[in-house]
Amino acid sequence: MITHSRLFVTLFLTIYCGCLGQVPASNQQFDPPHRRFEYKYSFKGPYLAQKDGTVPFWIYEGSAMASEEMVRITPSLRSKKGSIWTKTATIFDYWEVELWFRVNGRGRLGADGLAFWYTDMKYPEGPVYGSADNWRGLGVFFDSFDNDGKGNNPYIMAMVNDGSKSYDHQSDGFNQQMGGCLRDFRNKPFPVRAKIEYYKNVLTILFHSGNSNNEDEYELCTRVENVFLPQRGYFGVSAATGGLADDHDVLKFLTYSMHVPGSQPAIPQATGALADQEKEKVSKEYEHYKEKLEKQKEDYFRQHPDEAKKLREQEDMSPDHEYESLGEKELQQIFTGQSQIFDVLKNLNRKLDEIIGRQERTLSLVGSFQGAIQTGGASGGPGHQGGPPPILPAPIQRHEVESLLSLQQELVRNSRDMKSSLLAQANAQAQPASAQAAPHSVQSINQQMLTDVRDSINVLRKDLSQIGTRVMAAGGNGNPQPIVSCPTNNCLTFTYFLVVTSVQLSIVLGYLIYRSSKDSQSKKFY
Repeated sequence: MITHSRLFVTLFLTIYCGCLGQVPASNQQFDPPHRRFEYKYSFKGPYLAQKDGTVPFWIYEGSAMASEEMVRITPSLRSKKGSIWTKTATIFDYWEVELWFRVNGRGRLGADGLAFWYTDMKYPEGPVYGSADNWRGLGVFFDSFDNDGKGNNPYIMAMVNDGSKSYDHQSDGFNQQMGGCLRDFRNKPFPVRAKIEYYKNVLTILFHSGNSNNEDEYELCTRVENVFLPQRGYFGVSAATGGLADDHDVLKFLTYSMHVPGSQPAIPQATGALADQEKEKVSKEYEHYKEKLEKQKEDYFRQHPDEAKKLREQEDMSPDHEYESLGEKELQQIFTGQSQIFDVLKNLNRKLDEIIGRQERTLSLVGSFQGAIQTGGASGGPGHQGGPPPILPAPIQRHEVESLLSLQQELVRNSRDMKSSLLAQANAQAQPASAQAAPHSVQSINQQMLTDVRDSINVLRKDLSQIGTRVMAAGGNGNPQPIVSCPTNNCLTFTYFLVVTSVQLSIVLGYLIYRSSKDSQSKKFY
């Protein structure tokens, strides 16, 4: 009984240990590979192409042309072929390539297509999607045109060639493919993507349709086992157009080397020599660009001495003064602001000086002009007798005009009073004469006398109104009428003359009235 128990325990431990030993092997088999980005076998935008149009570590030919964002393998023109290849062969056994591209055309149908290559050498231009036939390696074809008329295009297929096969264009290589899928990749809103993975002799192709920008929308196109490719090869992309034409643009070509977990990346024996050659080449390029930069710097400093002085001052500064403190920065800003204010004030002062100078020149010109006029008047013009210039009387003042007007109004008023009194006396004399039947001769004499007095008054009023009009015009516009000076110093003024004339006229009128009254009394006496 004990023997059977020992056998049972021994068998159980053996099976358990065997299971424990198999678990690590199983986990090791499904561990993901180690991936490393290989920049020498990749390109992407922006700044994809250099200034001279080349793509670093790549070479293109045919109709291909590079820009900052993409490489256009072929334009949408008929019968065009182009390709782009890596300059160096791979140094790793397994790899994964992520290809971003666009195939755009105007029509519903396009041609011919685009191809991804991994071959033992860089092949020249040829009939298979822009590259040579009878290649050795892998070709993944994105076929746009339906040559066999079966309606199975656009189509994606993978084909491995050992150099002995020729691509069958009539059947679109359908009988030569290792695997493929029917997918449309033309005229998509977003870039179309394809992941081509070769790991442990298994080829896997994943496809992204480009209908969205989601990173996780890859779907399996084909998976093929027991695929044997060249251990060292070149990557490439080619395209071709025929009677129909599409734009074939590659936006990104991202290459990752894949290594078995726990193993170091395989390095070939020739890598050391190759690294030395590349190092020497890079060193020469560095020295060349350094000399070119120094020459350009010297030319720039020769053309801009101020900048050269500032740069030398910065280079001579000690490391302690390499960075400015916050206080120094604020002081620098204050100093800069004050300098700007000083410049503005200096410009303002200069403009004020210009204005003052112009004013002084103008005043000097006016003074010289006035001096010339005075000098010309003193030296004498035509008709000058050498004596002092005649002194013109002062113009009529405002108070004189007002006094003259008041005197005129008073004279008119007195004349009206005299007229009314004369008319009253004439009426009083006419009534007794008509009652007593006075002689007609006396009445005619009185009437003639009154007419003469009325005419004299009218003439005087007219003269006074003309004089008043002249005086008002002279006082209103500020331009007095020219007054002729008397030949002697004892000159009679206009006001005095008017007063004397008025007094004389009053005396004459009084005398006439007095005489008329005496005559009427004498007539009554008789």
